[in-house]
Amino acid sequence: MSRLRSALWLPLFDDLADPRVVAGLAADAEEAGWDGCFVWDHLSWQPPVSRVADPWIVLAAIATATERLRLGPMVSPLSRRRPAKVARETATLDRLSDGRLTLGVGLGGDRFGGELSKTGEQLDDRRRGRMLDESLEILAAAWSGEPVRHHGEHYTVDDLTFLPRPIQRPGVPVWAAGFPGRPRPIRRAARLDGFFPINLEHPDRLAETVATLTELRRGEMASYDIAVALPPGVDPEPYAQAGATWWLPELDPGVPLDTVRGVLRDGPAR
Repeated sequence: MSRLRSALWLPLFDDLADPRVVAGLAADAEEAGWDGCFVWDHLSWQPPVSRVADPWIVLAAIATATERLRLGPMVSPLSRRRPAKVARETATLDRLSDGRLTLGVGLGGDRFGGELSKTGEQLDDRRRGRMLDESLEILAAAWSGEPVRHHGEHYTVDDLTFLPRPIQRPGVPVWAAGFPGRPRPIRRAARLDGFFPINLEHPDRLAETVATLTELRRGEMASYDIAVALPPGVDPEPYAQAGATWWLPELDPGVPLDTVRGVLRDGPAR
């Protein structure tokens, strides 16, 4: 089994709503031996959080402040983003970072910030799931560098070519978020490059999910990633034994900057 890699996972609220602060944290993390820096993608959050940063601008700052770290939104609810715009953003960011972008995707939700209902976005989970899958089709086509001709249920891209392509081939790696045990997210993740389980409560549950993914992927797991977010202090080793390839310390929304620096100083998984 490959080494368990470690990434900061930063909610871009309040103390972390300044892109220069987050870029500095990422540079310090790289120097301290961390492997990645992923950021939340939200328009709003419930009180007492009041300040929110845009993830794509922050990721551009991280890309220019680091040389080695893997980076990306974890996760981006594609149903509230135009896929053609995301195609441009991801290709540009992958080139800016010299091929270090990972795109985390998911359904998103309205529970904590009302960011779907307050902006007139789709609230039905299944419909957002179809929008997510359609967006992923468009992104894969766009990253190929060939003309995209897509006329779907939710989106139209009529004979556009998205150049320059991302550095990574065949495109930017995509990890899908989902609850373990729910078949639709697992099937979606099996078609992609990684899985980001939500609310993972026990390594045995992860092992069950990994077994399902292995079966769906017909054993092709050598380059597949599984990222687990765990509260600081929880030993990631049992999850690594169950199949995790990435460990992300879970930080609360509105976390003080000093707390983040403490997690950073504690270092990556050994």
